[in-house]
Amino acid sequence: MKSFQLALSWCTTGAGGSGRVVQTLVDHLPEQGVQVNGAVLAPADVAQQTGGRFTAIAPVGTGGIRRLALTRRVVLDALTKQKPDIFASHFAMLALPSLDAVKRQPFVVHFHGPWADEARVQGSGAAKAMAMRTVERLVYSRADLVITLSLAFSKVLQESYGIAQERIRIVPGAADLQRFVPAATRAAVRAELGWPQDRKILITVRRLVPRMGLGNLLTAISRLRTKHPDMLLYMIGKGPLQPQLQAQIEALGLQDHAKLLGYVAEDDLVKMYGAADLNVVPTLALEGFGLVAAESLAAGTPALVTPVGGLPEVVGGLSDSLVLASTSAEDIARGLDAALSGDAPLPTTAACRAYAEQHFSANLMAERTAAVYRELV
Repeated sequence: MKSFQLALSWCTTGAGGSGRVVQTLVDHLPEQGVQVNGAVLAPADVAQQTGGRFTAIAPVGTGGIRRLALTRRVVLDALTKQKPDIFASHFAMLALPSLDAVKRQPFVVHFHGPWADEARVQGSGAAKAMAMRTVERLVYSRADLVITLSLAFSKVLQESYGIAQERIRIVPGAADLQRFVPAATRAAVRAELGWPQDRKILITVRRLVPRMGLGNLLTAISRLRTKHPDMLLYMIGKGPLQPQLQAQIEALGLQDHAKLLGYVAEDDLVKMYGAADLNVVPTLALEGFGLVAAESLAAGTPALVTPVGGLPEVVGGLSDSLVLASTSAEDIARGLDAALSGDAPLPTTAACRAYAEQHFSANLMAERTAAVYRELV
């Protein structure tokens, strides 16, 4: 079976979760008998990065009208020359100009999140968001099947876009189990990082933007510092809220309990997961899967998550105590206190790793995706 994948981002161009999904499919669908070619909005060397399997549509930042025209040209060329069995889109706007060309082609949409809602959260106006939702509705309505990462996003597709449940398939995401592995010993990796050995270390791996709930997490830390004076939070990631979060740390007097580390290379991130006692994911909204939670489990570190989107689906089967009661600072503090006090025992390193291997392997994700494609061929 031959597939053509149309994607917004490629993992090595600074993409988020959707780029990682595309990379996983490129690497592992061939093992399931699915040939993968495609086009991506990325630098020209994407062809080299993918062994010639992907073509660059245009560099990131290319104007909208020109980008759509170039996308249509690339898609029409691929349909004519490659004759794929499956056309798969990972971003609605890129699929829009080619809908007429794929109307007799088996068409699958990979839904990574509500584009219009994400734009509103990031500050876009109502008119722009409405236009985005119109594009999404049109593209999703044309798809034969829609693949999404979680039951939570399946409900979004039904309630916000009118997609019938029988046209939706849930395929959870995958962690890189070869890269994200448990540390030999926590003490050794802490020594390598220069982290203290005598502290209860929490990490949060988040882009520093409002929907990530990091302000609530800092408030929760401030409420617990007297009861848990050995608690230390490392905040990993960059974003526009960095000055505001630093000011909050100082205003709350948390300089000895919370530190912003900024961007961290992925090899160091693996070590940090292994050095931490707990990963906290305090998201407020729009978390379709929660890759950081799955990666944390793969590295052997439990993830404590808010009940937002697909996050509970990632960790809830391992332990109910890993899902907080709400997104509030009060409930984050309550959950952290239970974890740090031992009132809610955390899963062991071995249990976390075994759960990740069972549920979040790239091979399993590729196998499930290939099965969806075969429904249409």
